[in-house]
Amino acid sequence: MSASSVNRRRILSLWLPRLPIDRIQRFVGSAGLGKTNHEPSIVVIKDNNALVIHALDEAAERLGLYIGQPLANARAMCPDLRVFDADTVADAKTLSDIADWCDRFTPLVALDPPHGLFLDITGCAHLFGGEAALLRTLVRALGRQGFAVSAAIAGTSICARTLTRQVSGTIVVDGGEAEAIRSFPVSALGAGEAITTGLRRAGLKTIGDVASRSASEITARFGARFSTLLAHALGQGDAPISPRKPLPDYIVEKRFAEPIATDTMIAMTLSRLADTLIASMEKQGKGARRLEAAFFRTDGVVRTITVETGRPVTRSAVVDRLFRERLDALADPLDPGFGFDMVRLSASRTEIVVQEQRDLDAHVHDNDELAALIDRIAARIGGKRVVVHLPQDTHIPESAVLAASAQHHLTAAMQAEWPVRTESEPPLRPLRLFDKPEPIKVPFATVPDGPPHQFTWRRALHAVVRVEGPERIAMEWWRQDGKQLTRDYFRIEDAEGLRFWIFRDGLYEGEMFDGDGKPASPGWYVHGLFA
Repeated sequence: MSASSVNRRRILSLWLPRLPIDRIQRFVGSAGLGKTNHEPSIVVIKDNNALVIHALDEAAERLGLYIGQPLANARAMCPDLRVFDADTVADAKTLSDIADWCDRFTPLVALDPPHGLFLDITGCAHLFGGEAALLRTLVRALGRQGFAVSAAIAGTSICARTLTRQVSGTIVVDGGEAEAIRSFPVSALGAGEAITTGLRRAGLKTIGDVASRSASEITARFGARFSTLLAHALGQGDAPISPRKPLPDYIVEKRFAEPIATDTMIAMTLSRLADTLIASMEKQGKGARRLEAAFFRTDGVVRTITVETGRPVTRSAVVDRLFRERLDALADPLDPGFGFDMVRLSASRTEIVVQEQRDLDAHVHDNDELAALIDRIAARIGGKRVVVHLPQDTHIPESAVLAASAQHHLTAAMQAEWPVRTESEPPLRPLRLFDKPEPIKVPFATVPDGPPHQFTWRRALHAVVRVEGPERIAMEWWRQDGKQLTRDYFRIEDAEGLRFWIFRDGLYEGEMFDGDGKPASPGWYVHGLFA
């Protein structure tokens, strides 16, 4: 079976060889600091306690400088050299931003660190006029943004990456990978200095020389990893790339010949995309639970806005309203710059819509209205700030209630069963429970398990006039490894009518001992306040 019949993927590899210096020069230019063409610039990084060149611009390269050269030698060759410190974190952020921008061509974009990207363009190159037109468009656009770019297209990611390091702009037909890279030096494979040196010592100077040897011979001498790398470079199978983002279930987008910048046009575009997206999902009986709108600016900046819903959304009007709420509530307003040339709306999480009887059941209408209200509030202030409380099967007071997202747990909250309060009896638990019990000072208390006669809380002295308790609560030994102590809780009322829920942390003669083994005074805490 031929390679062309097996391998049908098309991978576009991008390599930004001068990313660190290009990033700095873009910042210098945007800050108005200026730079003349004859000023060579380099980026240095510390290697073995010495500063060496990490990246350099074209002017520095023309002077004979090279990556890995010590800074002292470079300064001796060019005293007027402009030197910048490396910032690998900022470089990674810039590469990630470029990857976001590349999403306009395909949603399958993977990082090839430190300065490369992989784009799986299988089946989508025709949307941009073919592979050659897509490659030219991408390289020219990044060039206008101030980046030096090398790009190539092949049937495997390893072959495409090898081509970008040797011959930019190459497009290899499916099945022609081995012939395309045969004459390249073995260093083009990027296998590491040790393997490259070993290949040269064995007289294997080109990839074709290595490919002429048997796979078993190469594996025995240089290992299975290099053998696999070579096979992928020659087009004999390939490992799939790992996209940065999972592929959404549904995607719709709108491209503009003239960029848009007004709020009205942005809102109209989102509304039309919502109609198209909902129509596509409706054909398969699905609704959206997570929606994402991406705005691609002409200068390469991409802004993404996400909304989530408690129930599958099946109406475009709801999608439109949620995004309007989200856009109005942005702390950092959507800045169009010179305009957006593409807007994309995607449903990254969908669910099958369950049909319910809505005409006669008033509860269904009430639930729909409540879910819609929660979605609108969450879109404005954030989903984590809208919560419901769910009962937990535990007797530990602070763990008896779980605060969960209202969008994802509304149904569970409606069906939750809470302990029923006994009629004509005072509540066993306070209305207000502190997140963290607050310590109180108890001068004396009835031992071994009696209540205090007075206590000081927040610098105020409280005299105890009524007491109910104790209610003993032992900690869950199977979860806390015996580190927490037994608590005795008391419902206490002071002379002014204030009611507290306090506890003694530890048993007087069972758990609290000093260094000499004698009984020690346990700690006292207030855990909540009754109404």
